[in-house]
Order: sequence, then structure tokens, then C-alpha cells
Amino acid sequence: MAFELPKLPYAYNALEPHVDAKTMEIHHSKHHQAYVTNLNNAIAGTDAEKLSIEEICKNISKYPMPVRNNGGGHFNHSLFWTIMAPGAGGEPTGDLAAAINSAFGSFAEFKTQFAAAAATRFGSGWAWLIVKDGKLAVSSTPNQDNPLMDVAEVKGTPILGIDVWEHAYYLNYQNRRPDYVTAFWNVISWPEVAKRFSAAK
Repeated sequence: MAFELPKLPYAYNALEPHVDAKTMEIHHSKHHQAYVTNLNNAIAGTDAEKLSIEEICKNISKYPMPVRNNGGGHFNHSLFWTIMAPGAGGEPTGDLAAAINSAFGSFAEFKTQFAAAAATRFGSGWAWLIVKDGKLAVSSTPNQDNPLMDVAEVKGTPILGIDVWEHAYYLNYQNRRPDYVTAFWNVISWPEVAKRFSAAK
């Protein structure tokens, strides 16, 4: 089964003004589509065709670089679209809120650490909230790597991620990455992140 571009669960303009429609359209229909196309080409005729994207990521060191780059791109963006939603934001509740307070001391401190991971990732990459050994942690990865990969510096199950490649924000925010990160808090779907947290535990 070839991998496919997932449909967005909302319209391209649904996250405005925080994420503009043009950026969403190019990001989803061009960038993510290219990762899917290139991933399918890279694994054609190999055993990886039978594996899930998670299984590929977990053993990424076995595969050539095009699989790592495009497989990571597909996994990361598939997660990214689902953890955002129109009319979202606010703060998490329940078990997730308790786990954030336990790991970081407060939601505000978590936001500070996550924003710092996103702002200080040199060049292109991602910042993550992950479940590692049952606890929450913040990390970041270069390029299209992610914490599922066996090559990641900090390994874990990602439940929230922000894309800090320039293509994710440049049309609207230019070189102001911290402004984009600040806007991101308004579109996070905490119920979806909580669902991923429960599954990861």
C-alpha cells in the first residue's frame, strides 16, 4: 500500500489569522504531498512498502537518507495537521494538565521550554512534546527527524509538534519565528494532544 496525503480536517483558511490560508495550502498540498511522493518512490520494491510509517521511523537507521527525510516529513506533518484546530488553544485539562504540571512545574513553564526549543532549533526542524518513560519531556529535532526515530538524540512518542521550517511560517511571519510560535498556542487542539498522551502511556 502506497502512503497517501491525508486530508486536512479543516479548510485551508480555518486557522486564520494565526496560520494563513496560503501557507496552509502550499504546506499541505505541495510540501507534504512531495514528502509522500518521494517516500513512495524511495521505498518502492523494498520491505518497507509493507510497514507503517511508525515502524519505518523506529528503524530509520536501516534505510537510506531519502526514506529518513521523506518518511519523517510524512509522519511529522500527518501529526501536525491533527494537533491543530480552528477555535482551539487555551490550556489542557485532566490527566494531560496534571502530567504537564508534574513534569514542568506549571503550564506556563512548559510553554517557556517548548517555545525555547522551537526558537533555538538552528535552521530547519521541529520542537516536540513527547512521552518518554511514562513522563513528559520537551525536545527538538533537525530537518524532518522525529523522536520516534532510532537516531533521535531524545527518544520518545511525540504527542505535540511544531514545524519550524521557514515554509511553515515565512509568508506571514517572515523571519519572526518567535511570533509564529506565540500564534501557535491559539490553534493547538488540546483534546487531540490528550488523546495521543493516553495512547502513548
